[in-house]
Amino acid sequence: MPVRKISAPRRGRPRGSRTFDASVASAFGSIVRQTRLDAGVSQEELAHLAQVERSYLGRLERGESQPTLFVVLKVAAALGCEGRFLVGLTEDALIRSTRARPG
Repeated sequence: MPVRKISAPRRGRPRGSRTFDASVASAFGSIVRQTRLDAGVSQEELAHLAQVERSYLGRLERGESQPTLFVVLKVAAALGCEGRFLVGLTEDALIRSTRARPG
């Protein structure tokens, strides 16, 4: 019986998978925007406190960009809360939107 050669595992993410999830980015952005507005903080001020560009914060709030864990923690600290608070609210929003969909 011939010996089958096993190839080395491929690097990177599997073909066809994606790293950006629009529903997650949109939910997180909405949570950040609402938390910022509730705190009475301008987008410019929050960006300065979180040490990110205002344009980047705008993209986050519009769901056009998906933040790294480091950015989530910086934004949360700038808002005076913990990262798990923002992530928990995001998760809750995603669960509600999934339940609201028919089917």
